[in-house]
Amino acid sequence: MRVVIAEDNVLLSAGLELLLGTKGIEVAAVVTDGPGLMAAVECEQPDVVIADVRLPPSFRDEGIRAALELRRAHPGLPVLVLSQYVEKVYARELLSDGSGGVGYLLKDRVSRVGEFVDGLRRVAAGGTVMDPEVITQLMAEAGRNGVASLTHREREVLGLMAQGLGNSEIGKRLFVTDNAVHKHVGNIFAKLGLPVADGGHRRVLAVLAFLNSGP
Repeated sequence: MRVVIAEDNVLLSAGLELLLGTKGIEVAAVVTDGPGLMAAVECEQPDVVIADVRLPPSFRDEGIRAALELRRAHPGLPVLVLSQYVEKVYARELLSDGSGGVGYLLKDRVSRVGEFVDGLRRVAAGGTVMDPEVITQLMAEAGRNGVASLTHREREVLGLMAQGLGNSEIGKRLFVTDNAVHKHVGNIFAKLGLPVADGGHRRVLAVLAFLNSGP
């Protein structure tokens, strides 16, 4: 797996490069701004992009804007966005095209090496990974759409889906059987009015509905 990193913090970018190298992941390029990210992706054709939300010169949303532009230019390009704080608008916008291969993690998650690398691999494989803290904050706001009709257990399942977990992994987290998880997931899809076909895409749509449920 080849990665392009967009991060202006030298210590963090160097740490990421070293960390990923120990896991057999090649860092094809490290850049510090949006234009550099665009150019590196065109040149290196990476399997996945890691980008900070805030990059020079204004340190507002240059990173996420570049990531979104890349997703438009290269549909399906896996992108994992890192942020210092929970910025719910950006989390929602990242999923706005309804496809997978996206992740939104807080930078603190990098220190949890196993979780971070696992999340990166999920994103590179086309999955959707959201930071548990983002999910917690969004869950506290949920209530405008079909998400409000979900039971407590169904919300737990949906929250774990947003972290990129499959049914078996969700079952282990909640200490329930795979069949029970399958039933909960089916109920979630039905209550959110999602199409019958394309289960993988429906999982992304369910997470998107979850992210859009706040005020």
